[in-house]
Amino acid sequence: MLRNALARLRPAHRERTPEQTRSGRVRLALPASMSVSLGCDAVGVPARHGFRLMSHLPRTGCVFADADRWWWIVPAGSDLDLDWPEQVTYARDADVPGGRPRLIHSPESLTPYTPPIPLFLMVCQVTGVVPSWAGAASAVPAP
Repeated sequence: MLRNALARLRPAHRERTPEQTRSGRVRLALPASMSVSLGCDAVGVPARHGFRLMSHLPRTGCVFADADRWWWIVPAGSDLDLDWPEQVTYARDADVPGGRPRLIHSPESLTPYTPPIPLFLMVCQVTGVVPSWAGAASAVPAP
């Protein structure tokens, strides 16, 4: 609920053309039919893990790919309290570095999102990293 409220408070983000992006970056363009009410970020993983991740996730949203990385669209703020492994590139506003990733998977539903927690856990598993939650040390101990 709080995350939805924060997403609504974010200023409206105007669509940029590739020429308007920062040098060497491009904003991933989602299909016009998709509802992006939660905003969009992207999680990029090395291409060698792409097929394995896609085949093991319970639900996959929009996925873009180029020769180096596969990019999963997640709701904005999916980096809060998650320590993504070093091999992962987290791109706010789906503004990604590199070439021109193309859309390789679009879900049948009207939402472009891959759920971030299952994606995080699967990325940790395929990269051989023990999941680490930011702020885990500050957790309240059990009584």
